Amino acid sequence: MSLITVERKVLETNNAIAEENRQKLHDKKIFSVNMVSSPGAGKTSIIEKTVLNLKEKVKIGFIVGDLQTSLDAERIDKLGIPSVQIVTNGACHLDASLVKNAYKELSELDIEFLIIENVGNLVCTAEYDLGEDLKIVVSSVTEGDDKPLKYPIIFRKSFGLIVNKTDLLPYLNSSIEVLRKNALSVNPKLQVFETSCTTGAGIDEWCNWIMEKTKQVK
Repeated sequence: MSLITVERKVLETNNAIAEENRQKLHDKKIFSVNMVSSPGAGKTSIIEKTVLNLKEKVKIGFIVGDLQTSLDAERIDKLGIPSVQIVTNGACHLDASLVKNAYKELSELDIEFLIIENVGNLVCTAEYDLGEDLKIVVSSVTEGDDKPLKYPIIFRKSFGLIVNKTDLLPYLNSSIEVLRKNALSVNPKLQVFETSCTTGAGIDEWCNWIMEKTKQVK
């Protein structure tokens, strides 16, 4: 019972800070997304394509969490948008307090769309609200089509699903139809996008959709 009590207190504290984050962002008319995935699903590549597609239309800020290194922040920083790297030193997820501290470095900037790239993990990231408007899960076809059934909580708590690396389907036994069916069986309200960062397929559809969501905060 003591372990459950400790966990509940941790989440209650996190959720309170998350609401504080959300209010601060909404006060400044900033739309935010929390991007989650397994390691290697292509989450950073999706973010790169999103930034390239939208940076002339909306002012973007970027917060990224990683166990070690600043490699992902360096990739996005080259695209000319402000970014903040959080190194978790082994922690498998971001929490609201980390995002709160990272946002301080961006709070004086003119930002309309904040992208938070979470640590590569489909378990711990499901439990922690960061104060985002939407949670978006990225799942690549190379991971198989059963991820939504194995990790249902993250799919249930997400608003959108990006099925990435679709150009590799001819070389895999994975079925995009089965993946979509499994995901929608867990969360029928999921908005599903099929993308390839190699060919560019589906990127415009995803970016147009997220741009419309950004406008709704104004």
